[in-house]
Amino acid sequence: MIYGKLSDASAYRGIHPRLDRVLALLTEEYLSQVPAQTRQLEGEALFVTCFDVESSTDEARLFERHRRYLDVFTLVRGRERVDLAPSDTMDLREQRGDYWGGVCQAEQRVILTPGSFLVLFPGDAHRPGMAVDGPEFLSRVVFKILID
Repeated sequence: MIYGKLSDASAYRGIHPRLDRVLALLTEEYLSQVPAQTRQLEGEALFVTCFDVESSTDEARLFERHRRYLDVFTLVRGRERVDLAPSDTMDLREQRGDYWGGVCQAEQRVILTPGSFLVLFPGDAHRPGMAVDGPEFLSRVVFKILID
């Protein structure tokens, strides 16, 4: 997991070529233009979507993890809490495609705001979309990066 500010994104270059491309796109100008439908940047290997959702207070929501995709989250509007836990503590409840959902106990929490970003590597258990002080509408941009 990496948590940082958009202004510091270039410091994390060199981990993976597709992540480098995403880090270069983490600008307010680019993020403000991401459409609600999925935009493929490199086919299924790299794509981006903007979600307009209301944050949740439902602590029973499932955590998720992925095996093949790395996620990069950032916000255009709102505040979002993302709960994090070791993937080996997750009690698997459902699986479809690259999504693995389950129950576990949060060990860390990150608060995302516009200007910050979060990189979640394959296997990182996370529960996005949680409310900070109460439900609010947010616009989250998510990049999905296939890791070979």
